[in-house]
Amino acid sequence: MQNNLSIEEVFNTPQKKLAFFQNLILVAAADKVLDNGEGTLLLLIGDKLGLTPADLMPLVDNLSVLSFIIPEDGLQKTLELQTLVQMTMEDGELHDREYTLCLEYAERIGYGKSVLDDMIKQFSTGPIQD
Repeated sequence: MQNNLSIEEVFNTPQKKLAFFQNLILVAAADKVLDNGEGTLLLLIGDKLGLTPADLMPLVDNLSVLSFIIPEDGLQKTLELQTLVQMTMEDGELHDREYTLCLEYAERIGYGKSVLDDMIKQFSTGPIQD
């Protein structure tokens, strides 16, 4: 059931790219700290999507009023949730606010807490730091 589409093929319109990146920024900024790993992951994904600083400035400037944009495509939903979980685990800590946002997203796309928790376990390859 694994589909081998690239991130560029899944997020193939400017609207999908910006919505995905908006969702990532919301989770990355949830703990009010953007650490190096999170920043690097954002830059990597932004670059893969072909987003420019001019594309992203409206998101950054309006961060306090942004909310999740839920995609319609099932593959896109799953890929986004996996990437959101990866973002939350990037600093080695799972902050309450990050978890709450991921759970909100998971529930809005029709997944439950158990699916989210399973994804978190998959990304928890090393010891979590306190």
